[in-house]
Amino acid sequence: MGKLTKNQKLAAAKVDTAKSYSLSEAVSLLKEITFTKFDASVDIDVRLGVDPRKANQMVRGVVSLPSGTGKEVRVLCLCTPDVEEAAKAAGADYVGLDEYIEKIKGGWTDIDVIITMPSIMGKLGALGRVLGPRGLMPNPKSGTVTMDIPKAVKEIKQGKIDFKVDKAGIVHASIGKASFSPEAISANVKEFMSTIIKLKPSTAKGTYVKSVFLSTTMSKGLRIDPKTIEA
Repeated sequence: MGKLTKNQKLAAAKVDTAKSYSLSEAVSLLKEITFTKFDASVDIDVRLGVDPRKANQMVRGVVSLPSGTGKEVRVLCLCTPDVEEAAKAAGADYVGLDEYIEKIKGGWTDIDVIITMPSIMGKLGALGRVLGPRGLMPNPKSGTVTMDIPKAVKEIKQGKIDFKVDKAGIVHASIGKASFSPEAISANVKEFMSTIIKLKPSTAKGTYVKSVFLSTTMSKGLRIDPKTIEA
């Protein structure tokens, strides 16, 4: 293991790994222990008391973050010609159909989200091997297969994200940037956790939210007391 840098030592000295911080404490401390030269992402990890192997305990959803994500999201709209202008006006970076399907078949994936219409999903079946592993396949549950293309584009551009519990029962998501104000980060955390709570499966027994950790890129994770988030 390499030696800790001066900043890493300073950060380590400020973090009490045995403590559960309040949300406000964690957000303030997080900004103090982030020393990256770039604008680091703020990440949240929530361990849930569910069994993801059971279909009736799968937690998956979408949330519109009130403060946005701080990221420039590249959106591709695969739609019919009559919708193209509206998609462009809503902020889509790429708009079209067959030409982009061919580009994707050729390996092009310089995009973050694909939005399409129900009638076009049949054409995307052949792209599953390319889009699936990258998490780019449109899905009605995430709002990326819709008849209201302009609305979907605006929501994605303004900070709408989708999330899903992994095999270990953990939901991971990026919910902002280190440059955000403490109030903006807190607002995003509260909205994200509110959505997680609403999605609690009726079959989940015992403690639902087992732990919540907040971190930035390359920083230590800070354990947060869930009760302070609900408050």
